[in-house]
Amino acid sequence: MLSIGKNAVRELIGSDTQINRLYVLKGAHDLDKLVEGARAKGARIEFCDKKLLDKLAGELRHQGVIAETADFAYSSLGDLLGIARAKGEKVFIVLLDGVEDPHNLGSILRVAECAGAHGVVIPSRRSASVNETVIRISAGAANHVAVAKVGNINDAIRKLKDEFVNVYCADMDGESIYDVRFDGDTAIVIGSEGFGVKELTSRLCDKSVAIPQRGKVNSLNASVACGIICYEAVRQRYGK
Repeated sequence: MLSIGKNAVRELIGSDTQINRLYVLKGAHDLDKLVEGARAKGARIEFCDKKLLDKLAGELRHQGVIAETADFAYSSLGDLLGIARAKGEKVFIVLLDGVEDPHNLGSILRVAECAGAHGVVIPSRRSASVNETVIRISAGAANHVAVAKVGNINDAIRKLKDEFVNVYCADMDGESIYDVRFDGDTAIVIGSEGFGVKELTSRLCDKSVAIPQRGKVNSLNASVACGIICYEAVRQRYGK
């Protein structure tokens, strides 16, 4: 797994993830702090030319630095619940029902980490997985927020409800998010870019919630919708 670019590498160094190797552009002295940080974590440092970095990064902008780690380590749904309990906090989890765009997944991981969510749940099929693009778009947040990959989102919802977690799905026909309480044990389901939350998944949830809209376009990007709902939860949980 590669973390590409300054921000992604910086966040990786600040996480608990082991760095196996750091590729650094020769003569790039503005990267000295990243080199020191990676070396302190036991990484092997390789100074190389731009051609190799371009090859490793593909279409992504590497900014002269790329870190190599083991494959991304997914958590379990139980792990996410354990994170909340260990912190003595009400559960706050985001579930993704078929988000296939890695840019959206990366943005959602960034939102979830910034909002203090205890983790994000993705299905093992018909969904983007955590890869180099996701890590880059998340600005390194993927190294700080737990991601659980499950066989079936509906089974995950059932388990959360068994644990007395309130599960809400985003739907334009739902109740306004400003009339719903998110300050208890809460899970928010965000649907796919083109089709939203599946009908069966929606029926399993405790309630559908909607973001009030005043414009002519009747839908929001999945990551934008996730951000708005998550920060309404933050407002209710922590106040101003």
